[in-house]
Amino acid sequence: MALPDTAAPPRASTSSSTPTAERKRRPDRSHAAYWLFLLPGAVLFLLVIGGPLVYTGYLSLTKWSGVGDPTFIGLDNYRNLLTDDVFWTSFKNTIAMIVAMVVVPTLVGLVLAAVLFDTIGRKFRPRTAAALRAAFYLPQVLPVVVAGIVWGWILRPDGALNGLLEAVGLGALSHDWLGDPTTALPAVMAVMIWVQIGYPVVVFMAALERVNPELYEAAEIDGAGWWQRFRAITLAQIRPETFVVGLTCTIAAMKVFGPIYALTRGGPENATNVPSYFAYFTFFKRLNVGYGSAISMVLTLIIVVVAVLFIRAQNRAERRDGVL
Repeated sequence: MALPDTAAPPRASTSSSTPTAERKRRPDRSHAAYWLFLLPGAVLFLLVIGGPLVYTGYLSLTKWSGVGDPTFIGLDNYRNLLTDDVFWTSFKNTIAMIVAMVVVPTLVGLVLAAVLFDTIGRKFRPRTAAALRAAFYLPQVLPVVVAGIVWGWILRPDGALNGLLEAVGLGALSHDWLGDPTTALPAVMAVMIWVQIGYPVVVFMAALERVNPELYEAAEIDGAGWWQRFRAITLAQIRPETFVVGLTCTIAAMKVFGPIYALTRGGPENATNVPSYFAYFTFFKRLNVGYGSAISMVLTLIIVVVAVLFIRAQNRAERRDGVL
């Protein structure tokens, strides 16, 4: 009688060459494709931003009129900045620009956006709120030079503002608004508030679109007034957008140039001078390229520091709220 075949079946190979291991050993070519897509942007960044920035940094260490060869002088330009009264005046005026382009527009824009969304948008048709939002944003669409020329015509001694004051019997208040050092900076600040107010309104209204409307309805049912809803719901829900508006508006305020050039050209008596216009005037009018480059490098460094501080504050707030 034949015995049954008790030979063991062939065992599977114990080699470690499993599909997962093979995938791990093979290079992931999809990552290389990602870098290829990033390459054009990186090249453009180096050509448009990186290269000029490095060259400006080099020029800031030289004395050069734009003709001939630059003369290397080390940190002399930066040392001269420390004792330059016009330089410090320009940065003092930058603080005024931050108030006019960041603080006031952000606070007023936040309230306007909440009113348009929570009151006008609910009690009237949403198109009414959208039309008002577009009206507030209109100054952002206008070319800066055009807006500056128009406001220059309004604020000049024989302009529309003084004519209006004369018409209503307040001719004693007529003034050379942009020609007097005591009123030039407040006049420019008022113009910049008018220009900037629409940007936070649009951003905040877009942010409010993602807020659950049931929160407002529940708060209203519980007897919360508009201010209570604004403080407890609106401010808490759109905090990320508030950081974005604050950062972008601060950068715009620190490098503002067009309105100053169109309205006052930094005058009178440097009352409205700002670092960007001071660098331009030094670079192209005085033909002191090295000194103008030093001003630009200092302004760039300050903007980078401010941006880092904003981003760190935002990350800290999100981490506290449990977002990160």
